[in-house]
This record gives sequence, structure tokens and C-alpha cells, in this order.
Amino acid sequence: MAQGIGFGKVILFNEHFVVYGIPAIASAISAKTTAVVESSEEGVALIDDRQETPRYKKEKFEQQKDSLNRILNAMNIDPNTPIKIILAGDLVTASGIGASAASCVAIARALSSYFNLNLSDERINEIAYEGEKGYHGTPSGIDNTAATFGCLVWFKRGEPNVIERLILKKPVEIVMGNTELVTDTSSAVAGVRERKQRYPDKYDKLFKKAENLSYKAKNAIESADLELIGNLMNENHRLLQNIEVSCKELDLLVDLAIKEGALGAKLTGGGLGGNMVALTPGKELQERVAQAIEKEGFSALRTSIG
Repeated sequence: MAQGIGFGKVILFNEHFVVYGIPAIASAISAKTTAVVESSEEGVALIDDRQETPRYKKEKFEQQKDSLNRILNAMNIDPNTPIKIILAGDLVTASGIGASAASCVAIARALSSYFNLNLSDERINEIAYEGEKGYHGTPSGIDNTAATFGCLVWFKRGEPNVIERLILKKPVEIVMGNTELVTDTSSAVAGVRERKQRYPDKYDKLFKKAENLSYKAKNAIESADLELIGNLMNENHRLLQNIEVSCKELDLLVDLAIKEGALGAKLTGGGLGGNMVALTPGKELQERVAQAIEKEGFSALRTSIG
């Protein structure tokens, strides 16, 4: 028997824009997915015991099968190998929280351990990226990077990707509010691409603003200026609204979090549902925002970044 883990993630800045080479900032969160590999009597079988947002695992089932096949192929593992992979952990499956990336990383690590491959984190990250293609088509790579390395990262897509670890002086509390709408990231990405081609002038201006914002956000994180980080999160959410990847449920939770005192809030991940994130330094503020979200009938994850 062997086990591997993959961390959940939150994108603090520039989801969607990152697909086009604009820098983004993401952080692992404390919640994680575990994968256990053990011998069985038949070919590779996957048992998913993760807690879920309603319908998530059903709607992602075919993508999950594709993802697993891509991981096995990347690791040169015969799909007829008699092993069983069991997914669990305290990361509740949902859109916008890196559930697929966390599972890809956990599976790759568990398989590496089971077959004594001793793969580096860099190689695990590459394999997880291949697995992410099963869920997202053409993923940026930011989710699996955060899920693998378990830290705060500056990420710029390219050949090769630019990955830089960022350091906060101390962990900062956040709240992630779950709309419980399961979304298809690949469809959201395709929608942005289509609108970008249709309205090039409008989108070029929005993408330039997102690029400038990323450098301001990096500086704010490095100087631990939480007020500025929050303001920039608010600005980033407006940009994401403008490229039409938010929805009324996300906007409601963002507005609610700010009303309750969050320093900033925005959607996180693919959008059109899934999760939002609020910057809530201090346990008292974190709890106030989380309870306000739960009072509206949504679920809230209390965690931290940095």
C-alpha cells in the first residue's frame, strides 16, 4: 500500500487571464486530497470516497476517467495492472477549489510511491498537468503547481512556465464560499476565447489591466500590504465580471463578504459558479464572514494562505 497527497488551491489573481500568458497568483490551502494505492485482483480501479458538492462527482465522472488514463499513460503504467486507487481527504470536491488538480497530484504521488519510482515534485507536477487535461482541455498549469508544491506561487504560462514562490510574513485567514454550482472550466475558457476574438479591442484593454494588476499584487504580497491586496482582489473581480465569467451567486457572495468587513473578495477558479474567496485576516473576521455566507444557505470553508 502507498499514499500520496495533493493540496487544494485558491487563485488570488488572474484566473482566465493566465491562459494567455498573463501572470497569476495562486496559493495552496490547508485542505487536501489523499490517494491510497493498493493491490487488487483486476485492472486499475478508482474508488472516489471524497466528500462532494452535490452532483460534482457524477458530472465529472467521464472527465475523471480520461484524466486517470492520461496519468497512467504519462507514468507508463499498464491500465490492466491489478491495483486499486482510493481517493479521500478533507478537501470537499467543488468547482474553483482545485479538486481535480489535488486528485491528480495525489494519484501521481501514490503511484510513484507504490511502484518505487521516486519521482521528483517537478515530475509529479508534469504528470498532474497531463491529468488536468482530462478535466480542462488546455489547462494553464497553475492549479497543479499549487497542488504539488503547497505554497503561494507566482505563475506565468510559457515555454517553460515561470514559477516563483512568494512569501507572506505569516499565514492569513481567508474564507471560500461555495455556490454549489458545478461548472465546466473548459467551457468557460472557450467562452472567453470566443468573446476575445469577437471583441478584440475591448478584451485587449481588459487583459492589459489584468497584467498591470498582477505586478501590483505581487508587490503587495511581498510587502504584506493586506489592505492593498484586498483592493486589488476587488478590482480583479470587476475585470472577471467584464469578461463574463462571474454569475449572480458569485457576485452575491462577493458583495456579502465585503459588506461583512472582508478586505477584498472575488471569484476564484473557472467561474460561472464554483467558489469565491474573501480576504479575512484574523479569526474573528473570518468567522463573521463565514457565518454570513452560511446564513444565506451556502457553504463556507475557513482556511488560510501563505
